[in-house]
Amino acid sequence: MEKGVESLPRTLELITDPQSGLAKLCFVEQNQLPHALVISEATQAQQITVAIKTLAVRGAPAIGVAGAAAIALWAINECEGTDAAELLESLEVLAAQIIATRPTAVNLSWGVKRVMHLAQRLAQEAAGPAIIKQALFNEVKLMEAEDEAVNRRLGKIGAALLPEQCRVLTHCNAGSLATVFFGTALGVVHTAASQGKIREVFSCETRPVRQGARLTTWELSRAGIPCTLLCDDAAAVLMAEGKIDVVLVGADRVCKNGDTANKIGTYNLAVLARHHGLPFYIAAPSSTIDTSAETGKDVVIEQRSADEVSLVLPDNTQVFNPAFDITPHDLITAIITERGAFKPSELAAVY
Repeated sequence: MEKGVESLPRTLELITDPQSGLAKLCFVEQNQLPHALVISEATQAQQITVAIKTLAVRGAPAIGVAGAAAIALWAINECEGTDAAELLESLEVLAAQIIATRPTAVNLSWGVKRVMHLAQRLAQEAAGPAIIKQALFNEVKLMEAEDEAVNRRLGKIGAALLPEQCRVLTHCNAGSLATVFFGTALGVVHTAASQGKIREVFSCETRPVRQGARLTTWELSRAGIPCTLLCDDAAAVLMAEGKIDVVLVGADRVCKNGDTANKIGTYNLAVLARHHGLPFYIAAPSSTIDTSAETGKDVVIEQRSADEVSLVLPDNTQVFNPAFDITPHDLITAIITERGAFKPSELAAVY
């Protein structure tokens, strides 16, 4: 089997069905990995929102494009016969529903708002429904291409920061599966691996949904990159034994001051990295940077079902299951974007 990042499937792709003429979003069913690689097809916006909510589609950049695709599907497949004003009104209702699906990752609202701004502008210019629908489809395709290009640039910038024979610790999945293609934190790893710089990647299991165990190990194994899985609470031991050179993770939202929301457990790793004198890098595209959030206190943290933690609990047992935590900016060595690698204090000047 072909190795390297090019052996991985595209996570999302909006296409036109040649037989029905309907638009449809093809996406990797990430809930099925690593047991089976299943490509599902959505022709309705509701199918995409369910996929996002249930983590069949996940990863900040990926859900941003998926949210935009849901708007396009609704317009093309589910609003036949409406005029431009009615189309725009229905899209505005849908947009609010999609954004509320997962509130922490800023890319979801970014993607939805991007295509909505396009629809609103065209409606103001008196464009007809057919023109608006085609423009929405084209915009999603542009977002797909931009996502890959941004990730590849980010990967090159991040790879330059890694030492030779680097041993990377990562958390959750910030790979190609979390984007349209190529990845953010793992995009750095894929680039560095192609340069012969990666000795090994250590992937935290990432309780309770186990994205690291299910997705990161699958992705790296398929790409031919040496990967070792560890329980989340074993990271400190590896660091103490001198077996980690760099901690490298993705992000779901980066605030103006550099505070970062990422998968629950990321904050723990940042504290451990500081104690052991290790660099702690965030890799995220510019679309993940939210300058309207001054600090991490302004970020809504998604709370998920107790069922993700345990299906069997003693009576009267409460469950605390936040999907994300906030890593304070002063624990972050650098934030890697497609524009460069910046100290958190430098973000405000750039963005």
